[in-house]
Amino acid sequence: MKKNISIIAVALLTLLVSAGCSWSAVEKGTPEKTSFALGHLNSTAHLLGFVAAEEGFFKEEGLTVTLTQFASAGELIAGLEGGKLDAAFVGSVPTITNQAAGHDVTIFGGAMTNGHGYVIKSDLVPDGFKEGDITVLKGRNVASVKNSVQDYELLVLLKKAGIEIGKGADKTNVVYFESQKDAYNALSSNEIDAVSVYSPYASVAKSAGHTVVYYCNEIEEFKDQPCCRQIALTSALAKNPNAYIAFERALIKAYKFSQEDRKKTIDDVAKYITIDKSQIEYEVYGGHAKSVPDPDKKGTVALQHGVVEFGYTSGVDYDISKLYNTDIYKTALEQLIADNPDDSVYASLKAHFASAN
Repeated sequence: MKKNISIIAVALLTLLVSAGCSWSAVEKGTPEKTSFALGHLNSTAHLLGFVAAEEGFFKEEGLTVTLTQFASAGELIAGLEGGKLDAAFVGSVPTITNQAAGHDVTIFGGAMTNGHGYVIKSDLVPDGFKEGDITVLKGRNVASVKNSVQDYELLVLLKKAGIEIGKGADKTNVVYFESQKDAYNALSSNEIDAVSVYSPYASVAKSAGHTVVYYCNEIEEFKDQPCCRQIALTSALAKNPNAYIAFERALIKAYKFSQEDRKKTIDDVAKYITIDKSQIEYEVYGGHAKSVPDPDKKGTVALQHGVVEFGYTSGVDYDISKLYNTDIYKTALEQLIADNPDDSVYASLKAHFASAN
């Protein structure tokens, strides 16, 4: 019986795809599983999961969700493939490179857009420096995380500015670390001059007296660039579609809550990311990052083309659409709209979905 229910649910999602932009109400199905394990990083950007847990939205959807913090994208994907996680917030670039390498993981929603960049020790900043001037990294040792969107963007900007990678007064020496935490901690040494950051490390760095080199949302070609995505095993999405739709409804509710109750959202995030609440507020509401559950397929596909062309996948190209599921999110959102037809936040998400996917 359970097998037949899953087959029917998958057929329903397939029908939704062929229906194009139809937004007729879809009946809610019973989740095939109720115990869910969600992996995240030490990032304020993953607030959708935090808020959904703290405000009871997972429980409302019949799910018992356990949140676990991991140190890197590699650990998160290993957690999915090892059966320890059902879903994870993972950076778009490591997701793309892992998909290209044959890992059968599918993107089914969003978590963060923008929210990252680079900082440098303030005593190394020349007079007259203006934020966004990448040449300040000439002759510097820069800590970064290999296979990350921060690293990809840095390499793109250095190439555009004609700055070579390597040691020397006119070059930038990029030193790679396994995680953002390790890279940031290296900034306290004499060997590292600057470091990549994602939320909330930029605020932490500024409070420590360092200077922002750039935020990616201030760079024209990186505006609205999808960063962390919701991913899961492709097979898990096919086997448990109703469970993932319920999970997505909870995250959409969390997004709505974050738009309507700033103070409580900050309190919720503070239970998972232990920094000053003023820093959390800046990271979440300061304009450099957006935590939106939409899959943003168009933006991610554009990023994939750039990542492949830049050599991040060692020359391997692939059809990302086969590993991109927008139906989970679309179905979850249209169900919420059916129950709340006059809700302005859900209406704005519907409009965003139409333009971004």
